[in-house]
Amino acid sequence: MSVLGWLFGKGAPPGVAEADWHTALALPLFARLDEAERSSLRALAERLIQEKTFSAAAGAELGGAAIAAIAVQAALPVLNLGLEGYGSWREIIVYPAEFVPEREEMDEAGVVHHVRHPMSGEAWEGGPVVLSLQDVAWSGLCDGYNVVIHEFAHKLDMANGTANGLPRLHSGMRTEEWAGAFVPAYEDFCRRVDAGEETAIDPYAAENPAEFFAVLTEYFFELPEVLHAAYPAVFNQMRQFFRQDPLAG
Repeated sequence: MSVLGWLFGKGAPPGVAEADWHTALALPLFARLDEAERSSLRALAERLIQEKTFSAAAGAELGGAAIAAIAVQAALPVLNLGLEGYGSWREIIVYPAEFVPEREEMDEAGVVHHVRHPMSGEAWEGGPVVLSLQDVAWSGLCDGYNVVIHEFAHKLDMANGTANGLPRLHSGMRTEEWAGAFVPAYEDFCRRVDAGEETAIDPYAAENPAEFFAVLTEYFFELPEVLHAAYPAVFNQMRQFFRQDPLAG
């Protein structure tokens, strides 16, 4: 069903069956969680579904299984923080696969170009999160790729203003310590990517500081040992920020 169909009351997103929750929580991403944590995660995911509107676009078939998969993965980064960290925006828009928005970009000479870049996900400042269902299906497998966590990491970043790799830190955390870990790590990573080195972390993280934070958040939850080995100081800051330690126990 189209987004407009839902907006005008001609249908509603389907419910999430018990089997859908079971399948979503069986993802390798959640293998480290104990029963109490899984229960808290599901409760947080159910609340997210209640508070956000899930809208299908471009003919996407958005069933209960997809909604559950998105909700539990979105809930993981804020498991010990609460949904408030994501802000007050309202909608999650889902496409069947990569989508191609048309944008205007200005080059260094001041010339405006109309560009079309395929995207698997997007987070708008003050607006929706947009996801590709195909990429949602590839997320949560603990291979370092997770479009849901990536885009919701941008929302955490935006809670402190424009996305720049510095989310709103908790009391007891210091901006100087965050920057002291992230800035040299980002500079090192960009240098290695520019030099053509193979990196254990997705080279897309070199795009800008906001993408560095979002990609490293994927690795923090999906492949924490890779992040810890590459940038232990960054891992420690993220452990404090998310109030989770994926390497513990």
